[in-house]
Order: sequence, then structure tokens, then C-alpha cells
Amino acid sequence: MKTDAVVIGAGVIGGAVAFELAKAGRSVVIVDKGSAAGAGSTSASSAIIRFSYSTIDAVLMAWESAPMWENWADYLGVVDPDGMAKFIRTGYLVYRTQGYTGEAVRKIWDEIGIPYEILSAEQLRKKFPALDAGSYWPPKRIDDPAFGDDPVGELSGLYDPLSGFIDDPMLAAHNYVFAAKAHGAQTRFKEEVVSIDTDGKKVVGVTLASGEKIAAGIVINAAGPHASKINRIAGVAEEMNIRHRPLRQEVYVAPAPNGFRLEDDAPVVADLDIGIYFRPHPGGTLNLGGTEPACDELHWVEDADDWRQEATVEIWETTMLRLARRMPNFGVPVSPSGIGALYDATDDWVPIYDRSSLEGFYMACGTSGNQFKNAPLAAIFIRMLIEAAEAGKNHDDEPIRYRGPRSGREINIGAFSRLRQAQLTSGTVMG
Repeated sequence: MKTDAVVIGAGVIGGAVAFELAKAGRSVVIVDKGSAAGAGSTSASSAIIRFSYSTIDAVLMAWESAPMWENWADYLGVVDPDGMAKFIRTGYLVYRTQGYTGEAVRKIWDEIGIPYEILSAEQLRKKFPALDAGSYWPPKRIDDPAFGDDPVGELSGLYDPLSGFIDDPMLAAHNYVFAAKAHGAQTRFKEEVVSIDTDGKKVVGVTLASGEKIAAGIVINAAGPHASKINRIAGVAEEMNIRHRPLRQEVYVAPAPNGFRLEDDAPVVADLDIGIYFRPHPGGTLNLGGTEPACDELHWVEDADDWRQEATVEIWETTMLRLARRMPNFGVPVSPSGIGALYDATDDWVPIYDRSSLEGFYMACGTSGNQFKNAPLAAIFIRMLIEAAEAGKNHDDEPIRYRGPRSGREINIGAFSRLRQAQLTSGTVMG
């Protein structure tokens, strides 16, 4: 079989890339080990649409992507008969704590013109009465004798009214792949790429575990937790300054207490003061996970095919009790309701959207955890990288730029280079 491009991975990033390339007139084949679009890491995403990143290029990327999520069907140009994912606007509250003041984000928002307000502790309690404004810094493990200590002061909050979340992340990936197929893309599910085929200088295709060969002059690695393995297969891992590898995380569903349901206008909350994030969800529930506080061990995984998917009682208990500190009316469930998930995380939590030293091989890596929201622009970046290479431009020497229609500002795609030095960020999933 012959095609213009092979996209490895049918998660939200791979689906977006396939859609963008197919829409531009290229023939595309999507290959994924899973049984359906978005069945991997995307299915465990909290799918939060927010603009709070540590670097201006990352903030711009989220700001420019948001209108596509808000006008999802118009952007895709199709209506998926299996349903369409929906953007739910809730607003986004970031607690301003000793470890995360929000000042860097606020300055970027001021520069771009992103609306927000700073809520005092009193204003925070009035606007969101289900939430406590006490400061418990630093985050602690539940076996720390100080875990139950009284607050040492009060916190203010940085509140953005335009953020929210996508109600069904797996469906969003399915919508992307459906839209790509409407432009002629093909899929190969339950198939594994075992070889990136080259002629010694450039990509000529891939070989699947089934033995099928797909000839293509373009291959895009959007394989999520398997992406580092694909880069090793392609022989491009050693050239990269930035590492990325699978990180095991856990995400949970819990009953939402009175005052923190969607109908109560509850926001998405980032709380680095105690080390968690959480958001309301339809059906009277909430989703929550951790923000990698210094007291928590990170669980890196060597083999993305060999890891525990069941929730861990100790991590679940810690997360629930942390939430109970922030939300006094929260009743801790009696048993875990959640799953383990893999993030493809980089050293600095900034993704890699780049070409490689192997002609025709491109990377959309290190995207798990905080790049769901940026899938529309990630796909545009990959298309632009391909077009620049075909025009004889060297992105490594002279990074290409994208001007966003919403902000009128340029985004330096070189900020996401595999060759960059690690950027100064929050050092967490916040990016």
C-alpha cells in the first residue's frame, strides 16, 4: 500500500494531525495499536481547556485553539453520527500559593489580552462557597504528621471565566478521525508499527507487526506513551536534547458535593497548594488528579505495554483526603473509582512538535497530561513543518512561525523543538 503520510497514533493529537493533513489534500493512513480512536491516554484525559501555561508560546497555542473547540462542528465540517464532543464553559480557578503565584501567567494574559480577575480570599469564598481558601502549603503526604494541620493563612485566586472542558475526550478523538476519513484518510487499528523504513537518508514507509508495509514519504509520531519507543525505532532519539517517556498517573471520579456541581457554576480548579486539580462533570460527579507535588513519587514506566491500570489505594486515599481539605463538604468515597493512565511527559512538561534528523519523520511527542486542548494547533504546526521542509527550509536553523488569527501574535514553533534547552516552567502537569 502507498500513501502520502502515515500517522502513528489515533489519540486526539494523532487524529488532529490526520485531519489537518487530509483536509490539505494528502492521502493519510492512521495506525494505532488500540481498537478505536482515543482508546489510549486520550480516554483518561480530563480534557480541560485552559490558558494557564508558563511560556507565552504555550499560552498563545491554547488561546488560538480554544475557538475550534467552542465551534467544534463548524471547525471539523462534519457531524459524526456517533455523536459530537461538546465544550462546557465553567471558568478556571488557580489558587495563588507560595509554590505557584500565577504572576508569570498573569503577565502573559495581560500582554495577550486574556480576561481574568484576581479574587481575594473573601471574594473566592463568596463566589465559590463550596471551596476553602485556607493555605496548607506545602502539599503533604497523608503519613506526614502535619497533613491535618490548620491553615497557615488564606489564599487568593486567579480566575479566568472563559475556560472549561470537553465532555467526552475519547469522542473528540473519534470525531477527529471521522472528519479525517471524510477527507479520504484510512485507519489501521489493532496494528503495531515495528519498523520505520528508510533508504538510509529519508523515510520510505513503515512496516506493521502483521507484515504489511505501507509506503510513505512522511511519517508522524503521535504515539503518546509509545512515542519514545517509536523514536528509538526510527533512530532519532539520541539527537534530542529533551527526553520524553511514559509517566503513570491516576485519575478519579467522585461524587460532587452540594455547591460544586455543574448546575452550581463550579469551575475547573488548579490547586498546587495541596497538589491536586479537579473539575465538575455531568451527572453530579467531579474528576480529579494530582499535580506532581514534590512530596509525591513520580512513577516512570519503562514499557508502555506493561504497567498497572488499576487505581492504587494509597494514591487514591491521598488524593481524596487532599480534596477534603479544600472542599469541607466533600464526603470521601469508601472505595476507589478511577484508573491508572500513562502520560508521555517531557523533562520540562513542554511538548515536542518538530521535524527530526531523519528526512520525512516528524514528532508530536510529550503531549500527554496538558496538550489535549492544543490538538488543533499541534496539527497545524505539523502541517507547517512538513510544508517548510518540502520548500527546502531548515526549521532547526530558522524556526518557522505561526500567526494566530485570534491574537494576531506570532507563535515560535521552535519553542517546541527537540533541540531546545529545557524551559523554565512549573515543573508539573500545569506546563
